This record gives sequence, structure tokens and C-alpha cells, in this order.
Amino acid sequence: MKSMSDMKPKCGFDWHFFGTSTLGERGQLVIPAEARAEMGMSPGDKILVIRHPMNKGLMLFKLDSMREVLDDIAVSIQRLESEGLRKEETE
Repeated sequence: MKSMSDMKPKCGFDWHFFGTSTLGERGQLVIPAEARAEMGMSPGDKILVIRHPMNKGLMLFKLDSMREVLDDIAVSIQRLESEGLRKEETE
């Protein structure tokens, strides 16, 4: 049987999909092994669960990874604000 990675096209959204999982009676969800490996998820990791703002779905993120993304965004905003202030001073 081919794994999802063997079937991933070079473009489009298909390469983002890892397969399906069934919600258990206690609300538990198994994240496919390929997804855990690719995303660096290990037992005990904190996972942030966010409702998708546009659809009826959920998004899962490693909490540490989301912190890094938010820190990067904050740095970018500070840089843009700083550059904007410098441009205003020279005008």
C-alpha cells in the first residue's frame, strides 16, 4: 500500500493531507504517524486546538511552534512599524 507521501503531487493542496482519523468515544483523536513525524510531534507535547475562522473545522498546532510563529510575527510588526516611522521622519 502506498503511503500518503508517495502519492503527494508537487503542487496543489493534496500534499497537506495526512489521511483521516476517527474520533473515539472519549473524544480522543489519533494523529496519523506520518503527520506526527513530519510535524515533530511527540507524546506529551501540548497541542493547540483552534476552530477554523471560515469553516466548520479544527486546526491543530504544536503549542511551542505556534509561540515561535507568533514571536516571528511580533518581530516583523515591530520592524515594519520602525521602518514606517523612519520613512515618515524623512518625508
